[in-house]
Amino acid sequence: MAVPKRKTTPSRRGMRRSHDALTVAAFQECPNCGELRRPHNLCTACGHYNGREIVSVEA
Repeated sequence: MAVPKRKTTPSRRGMRRSHDALTVAAFQECPNCGELRRPHNLCTACGHYNGREIVSVEA
């Protein structure tokens, strides 16, 4: 049975886990209404995408 010969150091363990960190979600300002929205997504506040109104949002 395969068993580690030496204890894995915290440094090596941290290097292995370096890609597991969560990233902060990116946000852009909507050019139509100024609300923050995710890139390449419909603005939920005004219903615009790519300069056009896709969904009519009632106020």
